[in-house]
Amino acid sequence: MAKYRTEKTDETPLRRVAPDAHWQSLQQGDRVSVRLAPGFEAEGLVDAVTADHTAVWVHLDGGRGRTLLHCSDGVEILPPAN
Repeated sequence: MAKYRTEKTDETPLRRVAPDAHWQSLQQGDRVSVRLAPGFEAEGLVDAVTADHTAVWVHLDGGRGRTLLHCSDGVEILPPAN
């Protein structure tokens, strides 16, 4: 048994997250533009998408590596700017 117990815990239930509608169409091999914040954008290639489309692995251009993006991260994944 635990000796110490936290009495004031946040009892708010977890909320369900849902990806934007266009995340549903993302597939491996798609070219995308990732907008992390206004003015901070990078292009890359979709490497993998989870079955529920809530998380996407993207290989960023320019040797920036592979990054995992989740729909609750506040990032946008868009078609690349031409």
